[in-house]
Amino acid sequence: MGGADDVTLRRSQLATPGSDPKMIERAPDSGADEAFIDLEDSVAPSEKVEARENAIEGLIEYDWSDTRPCYRMNGVDTRWFYDDVIEVVGRAGEYLDTIMVPMANNPETVATVDNLLTQVEENNDLPVGDIGLQAQIESPEAMTKVADIARASDRLESLVFGPGDYTANVGAAGLTIGSGGGYPGHYWHYQLARIAHAAKAQGLQVIDGPYAEIEDAEGFRDSCRWASQLGCDGKWAIHPSQIEPANETFAPSPEAAEKARRIVDAYAEAKEQGKGAVSVDGEMVDEATDKMARGIVARAEQAGIL
Repeated sequence: MGGADDVTLRRSQLATPGSDPKMIERAPDSGADEAFIDLEDSVAPSEKVEARENAIEGLIEYDWSDTRPCYRMNGVDTRWFYDDVIEVVGRAGEYLDTIMVPMANNPETVATVDNLLTQVEENNDLPVGDIGLQAQIESPEAMTKVADIARASDRLESLVFGPGDYTANVGAAGLTIGSGGGYPGHYWHYQLARIAHAAKAQGLQVIDGPYAEIEDAEGFRDSCRWASQLGCDGKWAIHPSQIEPANETFAPSPEAAEKARRIVDAYAEAKEQGKGAVSVDGEMVDEATDKMARGIVARAEQAGIL
């Protein structure tokens, strides 16, 4: 079985505006599994260049050993894209884990970033391929091409759903990002299931996007739980108060972790005895159940639950 070291935790992705140095300073100690310094939507056009400098300074100056450092560049169709990659990676690439690519509407967009990133790594004597990519699925085109996007680069680590831009692009009702209040069911069931199907086929993670009603703690937990049930590995936190609920929801409960470990142990013993199935806690366990349980055990170990 793959151990805990094989699992990358992205239960919570803390959105951190690049225009706010104080928030960047607090991000590494926030308790989030990952924080991305945002150079895109949360930054006004007049502040883009300064935000880029803030990101570079934050990546270099602070200790990111407890939180994965990422930044969200501006889209490839903007005038800031080129320098977002050249400057940030060229000056702070050794401290960087991944780059989030917004509006990854097609595989060509991801390939464009990959190609430029490779040149920047080579020109700055950085190990080629070490910096990963996370692609945001935010449009009907991206949803249609999501399987091709998932195969677009060996650097890809996750697909990230962007409900705000997606809502605007399809003309769906609503002004509150991520909530879908009043809808009779899980508002994003189809979209997240489709993204998860494409991502998991390539061994990628899936991250659900923001839930804008910061004071609706129960609604946020519901959103996390539904996303987890569809195969998502984590969710954005747009406020520090959302970090702990995301970390809890996207990790196995202690009870589930212990049961999974019992299943793994019992099935291993059954196989040694030449059996293809065994009963654990009154439930039939076979090879498929064992695979599910191994995944839970690995995530639980990485999260410090086991």
